[in-house]
Amino acid sequence: MRRKDMRNLCCSPKRSTTDSTSPSTSQFSSPSRFSFSPSRPSFSDSVMDRTLEMAQPMIMKWDPNTTTFAKVTSLFYENRREAKDFIKCVYNLQKSMHFHSTENSKSDKLVRAQSLMQIAVKRLQKEFYQILSMNRAHLDPESISTVSSRTSIRSSTSDIDNVDDDDRVIAGESVSEVEDFSNIVMADLRLIAECMISSGYGRECVKIYKVIRKSIIDEAIYRLGVEKLSSSQVHKMDWEVLDLKIKDWLNAVNVAVKTLFNGERILCDHVFASDDAIRESCFTEISKDGAMILFSFPENVARNSKKSPGKVFRLLDMYTAIAEHWPEIEAIFSFDSESVVRSQALTSLVKLGESIRTALAEFETALQKESSKTPVAGGGIHHLTIDVMNYIILLADFSNVLSDILAEAPPPANVLVSDSFFGVSDSNESPAPAISLRFAWLILILLCKLDSKAKHYKDVILAYLFLANNFQYVVVRVCASNLKYLLGENWISKHEEFVKQFASNYERLGWSHVIEFLPQEPSTSMAPHQVKEI
Repeated sequence: MRRKDMRNLCCSPKRSTTDSTSPSTSQFSSPSRFSFSPSRPSFSDSVMDRTLEMAQPMIMKWDPNTTTFAKVTSLFYENRREAKDFIKCVYNLQKSMHFHSTENSKSDKLVRAQSLMQIAVKRLQKEFYQILSMNRAHLDPESISTVSSRTSIRSSTSDIDNVDDDDRVIAGESVSEVEDFSNIVMADLRLIAECMISSGYGRECVKIYKVIRKSIIDEAIYRLGVEKLSSSQVHKMDWEVLDLKIKDWLNAVNVAVKTLFNGERILCDHVFASDDAIRESCFTEISKDGAMILFSFPENVARNSKKSPGKVFRLLDMYTAIAEHWPEIEAIFSFDSESVVRSQALTSLVKLGESIRTALAEFETALQKESSKTPVAGGGIHHLTIDVMNYIILLADFSNVLSDILAEAPPPANVLVSDSFFGVSDSNESPAPAISLRFAWLILILLCKLDSKAKHYKDVILAYLFLANNFQYVVVRVCASNLKYLLGENWISKHEEFVKQFASNYERLGWSHVIEFLPQEPSTSMAPHQVKEI
């Protein structure tokens, strides 16, 4: 039969066999001509029938209240392909429900579909909980960080059909079994989360996620040795105990930032990639408490610990740890709702900087007040020289962070002394950094102290020997440390000249003593024992 004849047969209105007359024009213009007959199912009913026919057996099979098998078995563990079919079934049911509600919101079929949807969501909640709770080892932050750094895990709703269990090649390389399983687990969590969120059950999914993952972060912070301490606890704590807690914190902050919080942010971003608001809410709630405990500890120490110059190095360690991790802190806690975490980390930096400047000022004051008068036997190295240079050299190892800390507090006005003695180039064209001026100033105080101690020697020759030995010690220690780069060649050459001058004076005065004992007109007939005596 030709296409034209077929079209006429299918589309032409059928004439009544009892009425030979042609149909009136009103028959074709009547709206009832194109409306559904009460006895015929509507298109939405047909869609719903088909959806219910496919969805009901699948959903009821995995209803925990229906069979013992469904109660004790994990859908995603038992058969991941069937799990993906289950997810697609829920999507189809949700779409048909939405379509049907616009046609007939009081339909019995819609009620049945809603009942099936509730059963399906309970199943997904159970699966989501089981995957999170039973796979903690594969969802630990370290594993997640490793997997994430090598692959982009494919599991969005747009490519469910494309995800294959055997597709386990990452960046062109086969991955380890642990990394591969972490990859699969993260993909399953994302499938479930996106399905529940799309179906309007995101709140139930998020609640499960927050409870389980927050407990993991809180437990990890505790295991890392970081605890929440009050101001009074820190203030009353012996330094030996507090020092141990600071060491624990220094170890913890590196693990927490690079692994714990970084891994949790990666996992949260992946599981809830479909909804930015949920992503932010989840990560903020699970991480904020632990992060605040971690980053408030340095501020607590800086504010409430007993100050002394010797404790400055622990403060510098904490300052360095936060400063070095700041780019990561800013990236991990980038949400607006986490600004309090970033603010706390910055506050700790500020308070640590203030305490460090205070400790350095106290060290300077203690050095200026040092007043021991007992000369060192034989013009040797004074203990003050050794102690002060050890302290300053250790400070120089923190020159990077000290540059920032001291830039906000330039040297006091009394540093403006003769450049010929100060030794650091400081001109309008090339001003010396604040940190260089501060180190040069501290060493200058030490050298002035040594000069005053030399006056306690009754023998001026020993005084010059004392100055030559101690200045030489200072110069050698400077050349063998970071101070060499902070003070510069100009400083070193000037102070080497001081050493030569003191040594020359010692030599000249020492030989003048010898010459004084020689006879003015020595006799050529002097006996050997007389020469030996002289």
